[in-house]
Parts: sequence; C-alpha cells; structure tokens
Amino acid sequence: MANFILLSTPMLGSSFSAYRVAIIDGAKTPTLAAFYQAIEKGLGFPEDFEHNLESLDEFLNDLEWISASDVAIFIKNSDDFLAQEKPKKIFELLNLLDATAEDWKWVDDDMEPKNVKIVFQTSERIASLLDEEGIAYVAQ
Repeated sequence: MANFILLSTPMLGSSFSAYRVAIIDGAKTPTLAAFYQAIEKGLGFPEDFEHNLESLDEFLNDLEWISASDVAIFIKNSDDFLAQEKPKKIFELLNLLDATAEDWKWVDDDMEPKNVKIVFQTSERIASLLDEEGIAYVAQ
C-alpha cells in the first residue's frame, strides 16, 4: 500500500481525525532548513533534534513521544514545497519519508507499529517528482 497520498482538497478530511498530524505549509517551506523547523514543531520533536536529514531519519524512526498509532505529515501548498532546493535533495527527502513509513509497518515485537502517511495537497510538480523517483502514491 502506498505511503504517499495526493489529496485533491486543501484540508484533511475526517478519515484523518484520529491521526497525529503535522501540517506543513509548502509556501513557508521553500528550503530544507524551513522544512526541518516546520516538522520539528509539527510533530513536537524533542529538543535534541538537529536540522539535517540524518537527524530527521532518526527521529521519524523513533516517534516514542507520540502516543497515536496513526501519524500524518500533511503538506499543503505543495507547489512551493522545497521550491528552492535541487531535485537531488528533494528526492533524498521523499525517499527517506517513504522508507520510514514503510519501516513502521514492520517493527520489532517490542514496538507498536505506526501507520505513517505523507499527504500532499495535489500538484503536478509533486506528482511528477514522485513519478520520476518511482514512489507509489494514491490520489484522493
């Protein structure tokens, strides 16, 4: 099952009401630095989060401070999301998010699995990036 959802509406529907949701405004996150700040705030990362891809990977693969079993990262205004970054950096992030969501489906017995979804407000740019990288998504 796809970990990415392209949502045709600008808001999450009732199917996400039980989720812990980090809402990221793509218009305010044209760079990775801005994204790191937004996701840190949106998911309530602990204080020792460093603003880099390695730290993001570590924290997204932990999530012990989040009691909800369903977690979503919702990126609205996605046409502007990481618009100032090179495609290579965007692909690295998209692949990390996809791998993390997939890893949460197959955790060790001592951990509770989480249903992690990455939801983008639909844009041709994001669909094209996901297609180019071969990342599966569902359009809703």
